Amino acid sequence: MSRYTYQGAGVDIDLEKRAIEALVRKLTFRRQGSHAMIGEIGHFSGLIEFGSQVLALTTDGVGTKMLVAEQLRTWNTIGIDCVAMNVNDLYVMNLEPLAFVDYIATDKISEDVMTQIGEGLNEGARQANINIVGGETATLSGIIKGLDLGGTCLGAQARERVVTGEQIRPGDRIVGIPSNGIHSNGLTLARQIVEGTGGYNQPFSGGRTAVGRELLRPTRIYHEALNVCAACTVHGMCHITGGGLLNFLRLSSFGFEFTHPLPIPPIFKFLQEKGEISHEEMYRTFNMGMGYAYIVPEESVPKVIHFLPDGRVVGECVESPGVRIQGEMVRYR
Repeated sequence: MSRYTYQGAGVDIDLEKRAIEALVRKLTFRRQGSHAMIGEIGHFSGLIEFGSQVLALTTDGVGTKMLVAEQLRTWNTIGIDCVAMNVNDLYVMNLEPLAFVDYIATDKISEDVMTQIGEGLNEGARQANINIVGGETATLSGIIKGLDLGGTCLGAQARERVVTGEQIRPGDRIVGIPSNGIHSNGLTLARQIVEGTGGYNQPFSGGRTAVGRELLRPTRIYHEALNVCAACTVHGMCHITGGGLLNFLRLSSFGFEFTHPLPIPPIFKFLQEKGEISHEEMYRTFNMGMGYAYIVPEESVPKVIHFLPDGRVVGECVESPGVRIQGEMVRYR
């Protein structure tokens, strides 16, 4: 039994799943005429027909990582997180990010904070090779307390090159790509643990840094996906965000068996030990060191590793549905 859980910290991913399903059931209207919606709601990106091309939209935010930035009075990396959480959801369908708009909601505007956020957004745009074409800032005293940052990204691709996961088959290999730490998911639980066991300034990694600084490490942008998909056959990709390994359930009704997971970075070991968290709870909350994954036929593995030398085969697709980590099922409650 875990001392701390994501649900206990205030994020019930099972309730969230059911609530989103309830919302989506009401979204039945479809545009009449050209530029129709392709597929159904629920993949990493929403697709729109545009002749021989498809357009795609994603939207996401930084989440409660904003509260860590507030505690450390450091906002110059969270813009990278905001861009990353959007473009990574495009890459998993082999969509090229083109343009981005941000949304900043705050109770009190600050020129210094806006300058720092701009630095991060600009660096994220550089890494993803996108234009930031505009945005919106809203001062919402009485509605919001503090600061929230979100964004929306437009992507495009030739229709026949979109990767949906439909081609995933048992026997496909899963190539895991390391994360850059906790990224922008699970921070509600991580914050509760850190705040309850010593605070953000407590030493981490042998005293070389403080744990708060480690939590602010910006999300990795997996831009290599476009080159990988151009070079070899890719049946599916996954961005491991909130819900951990359960994100793979969005790709296929086949199962995913993780027999050789990537090494677990120190930040997750720190959180698990401090919070007395079960193994399953960790893998259904955090990325646990794998921020992105390719599901490919065996012959494509060398090409993936060529572009991403830090990746390795961590498991394979199997007939039996569900997600298993070293034989143990990871499931919704």
